[in-house]
Amino acid sequence: MKKRGNNFLKEVTNHIKSKEAKKFVATELAFHLKKAKNTWIEKGLSEVDAEDKAVQQMGSPIKIGQELNKLHRPRVDWMIIILLVTVMGLGFLPIVSLGDAGFMDVNHFLKNKVIFVILGVATAFGMMMIDYRKLERLGWLFYIIGVLTLSMISYFPNTTINGEPLIKIGPITIECLMAVPFFFLAWASFFNNSRLKVWHLGILYLFSFYLFLTIPNLSTTFIYIMMVFVMLWWSKLGKKKALMITGVPICLSIIGGLFFWSSVKEYQLARILGFLKPGNYADGPGYMYLRLKELMSSAGWFGTTGNIEFIQAAHTDFVFASLTYYYGYLFAIILVMILSFFVARMMVISHKINGPYGKLLLVGGMTLYVVQFIYNVGMILGLFPITSISLPFISYGLMPTLFNAFLIGIVLSVYRRKDLISRSII
Repeated sequence: MKKRGNNFLKEVTNHIKSKEAKKFVATELAFHLKKAKNTWIEKGLSEVDAEDKAVQQMGSPIKIGQELNKLHRPRVDWMIIILLVTVMGLGFLPIVSLGDAGFMDVNHFLKNKVIFVILGVATAFGMMMIDYRKLERLGWLFYIIGVLTLSMISYFPNTTINGEPLIKIGPITIECLMAVPFFFLAWASFFNNSRLKVWHLGILYLFSFYLFLTIPNLSTTFIYIMMVFVMLWWSKLGKKKALMITGVPICLSIIGGLFFWSSVKEYQLARILGFLKPGNYADGPGYMYLRLKELMSSAGWFGTTGNIEFIQAAHTDFVFASLTYYYGYLFAIILVMILSFFVARMMVISHKINGPYGKLLLVGGMTLYVVQFIYNVGMILGLFPITSISLPFISYGLMPTLFNAFLIGIVLSVYRRKDLISRSII
C-alpha cells in the first residue's frame, strides 16, 4: 500500500473510537483497496494512478469513518446489567431474613456476601471487556485446564464436604464446578472447528465425562452433560451427526442404569424411593421432601407470620423455599420472572448474532444458567430429586456467584461486539 492509500486508511480510522474496530476496519478496507487497485492495473493504469483511482472510488474518508464509527460502536446491554444488579441485590434477602428470625449472626455472612458480589460484578465486567473472538483459538488450552482441574480434585484432594473431594488453599476452595467454564469455552471452540471428526469429539467428551464421575458430583456432572449436548445440537455438525453422537451416550446410560439398578445398595434405593414416595420414608430420605412441601404450603401470598420455623440450608440450596416462606408466593413469582428475564434477553441476543462461535457461547451459557434455575426451583417444588444445585445469583457462595457472573460476562462480551461485521458487508 502506497502513501495515498495509507493516508486514506489513517484518516478513516481517526474517526473510529473503538480500538478493536480500528484494526478490523483498517484490515478490511486495505483488502478492498488492494482489490480495486489491481482491477485498475488490469485496465492499463500505472500503479500510482491505479491507487489514486481506488482511493477515489472508495469515497470520502471522513464520511466513511463517521459511518463505520456508528456501526462499530461498542454496545452495552443495559437490560442485562440492570437485571444483574437487581438479582445481586436480592441475593442479600435470605441472609437478612435469617438474621431477623434469629437463626444466624448476619454480620459475617453479609460481609462475605458483599465481597462475593463485588468479585462477581468485577468478573462480569472483566469478561465483557475481553474480545470473546480471541478465545476461539484457545479451545485446547481451556480443555487441558479443565482436565487438570478435575484431575487435581480427584487424585489430590485435601478435604471433603458431603463426601465430595475438594482442594482447599487458605480461603480458596477448588471444586469441580470451577472446571465447567473452561470446558464451556473449549466445546464452543471444538464444535466450531470443522477439522475435528466425530470420533475426536466423542473421545474428548467421554474422557471429560469420566473425570467428572471420578469426583463424583452428580449435580455438576448433570449440568455439564446438558451443556455439551445442547451446544452439540446448535453446532454446525448437522442433525445426523448430532443424533449419532447423542444416541451413543443414551444407550450407554441405559446399560449403565440397568447395571446400577441390579447392584443398587439399600441406602441408594431408599433415596430413590424417598423421592418417589416421601410419605413412606418420612423418618429418612423422604423427610426433606415433606418438609419443603409443608413450608411452601404454609407460606401464603405475603409470607408466614407468627412463629417462624428454621429451614435447613435456607441461604444456599433451599434459598427459593426460604424466600417463599418468608416473603410469600407473590415475591416468589416476581423472583422467577426476574430470573426468567435473563433467559428471554439471551434468546433475543442470540437471534442478533450471526457468528457461529458467538452463538454457541450464548447457547451454552444460556443452558448452564437455565439448568441451574429450573432444577433448583423444580427441586423445591418436588419435581426433581434434591441435590446441590444453586439458584443463580440468589444462593450464598463464592463459586456459584463467580460462575454465573462469568456466564453473564460472556453474554455481554458477545453483545458488545455484535456490530463488528464481516468482509462481505463492508
